[in-house]
Amino acid sequence: MTYRVKLTATAQKQRKQMPPQIRARIDAALVGLKTDPRPTGVVKLSGSKNDWRIRVGDYRILYEIDDNEEVITMWRIAHRREAYQT
Repeated sequence: MTYRVKLTATAQKQRKQMPPQIRARIDAALVGLKTDPRPTGVVKLSGSKNDWRIRVGDYRILYEIDDNEEVITMWRIAHRREAYQT
């Protein structure tokens, strides 16, 4: 089963602002999520039904999984000190 990965406009902007080395690691993580949306080390966010977090170094990718549509929507990519601020 292969999932489609979508990035919100905010996540796209955050990704483009990353240094090239970090962006490459984040891109590798996004490609990996296509085949395994819940890899080892992923954490479900408390208080939500379908929101998850994956760690890429000091950065966090926050995303939602829709198993019915087989879609993963990335809604935030940020440094860990900023990832959970609203």
